[in-house]
Amino acid sequence: MEYAGVGDGTKLELRLVESSPLWQREELSIGGRRYAHGATVHAPASVTIDLNRTCTTYEAHVGLDDLTQRVGAARFAVYGGATRPLWRSGIVRAGQPAVPVRVSLAGQESIRLVVEPHSVFGRVALGDWAQSRIGCR
Repeated sequence: MEYAGVGDGTKLELRLVESSPLWQREELSIGGRRYAHGATVHAPASVTIDLNRTCTTYEAHVGLDDLTQRVGAARFAVYGGATRPLWRSGIVRAGQPAVPVRVSLAGQESIRLVVEPHSVFGRVALGDWAQSRIGCR
């Protein structure tokens, strides 16, 4: 993925100034299951991605990374643009299996991926967006 200010506006671009730090990874684990790739953020976090073309779906498996050592809980959300929630999880606890996400992106110009800590210990949690994929034309 390109980073805003570097790309040419034709591909997916991460808005660096408006986004929390993001760790793009290979080989991450949620609830004991390994995933080939994904993105990890430290809760609380918000990451904005400009789509820059017609995109149809966002898919991922979300949960707390096993590096969290079974501590914490959080909620995950996908927003269209700045305010409209497209999807929101229930409370996801460390050690639980990942929650599948599939969201329609019809009419969206950007999306925002959010991880909100659910408790004091949620602030130490690492939130994963495993197998994260944006389907575009």
